[in-house]
Amino acid sequence: MARTTLTRAEVLDAAASLVKQHGPAALTMRKLAAELGTAVTSIYWHVGNRESLLDALVERTVQDMGAILPQTPSGGTPGADHNPGERILSVARILRRELRERPHLIAMVHERGLTERMFLPAQQALVREVQAAGLRGSRAADAVRAIQFQIIGFVLVERNRERSPAQSPAESELWDPADAPHDPPLARALARPADLERLFLLSVRALVQALLTPPGPPR
Repeated sequence: MARTTLTRAEVLDAAASLVKQHGPAALTMRKLAAELGTAVTSIYWHVGNRESLLDALVERTVQDMGAILPQTPSGGTPGADHNPGERILSVARILRRELRERPHLIAMVHERGLTERMFLPAQQALVREVQAAGLRGSRAADAVRAIQFQIIGFVLVERNRERSPAQSPAESELWDPADAPHDPPLARALARPADLERLFLLSVRALVQALLTPPGPPR
């Protein structure tokens, strides 16, 4: 039996779920109606045609990405005891998570030329933190962009690794302690799968520390 009540938000939720799982090509009005247990005409009434639906999904994705704010480990708003560097790490982790959770939706935003608008709130959050650390002017702008590019670049590398065909020989087969006689632990470490979460935090933390450290006296 078809549903008698349906909201626009429910339609967008179901559409976003289909796109997240299977990509935009899987989103048809008929499939969406079946997912919601309603008639196709009801979908049209709430969101218009398919292009209008895709536009609405893009706009909602932009708004969702705009909600990125630094958080404490417990999930609350950071207080005075959290320094700018830690808050930047918080923004970085949240931005990476949001980008990884919705790659197809992010690609749709990019195709419609709204990428810069989508990233503006995260940029603004980073600006607040680098200024809290004492950076101003072009130095602050360089810090914000370097951090942003590091986050986005890391996610792109992750996605590329996930979509690439199985490698033969694999990385674990390429490294042998005998190939690094002066540092066998290095070879063993490189033979193990990368801990991407740890590597991400390591790289962003090192970058942030370098960017926020006051420059030494000129030689």
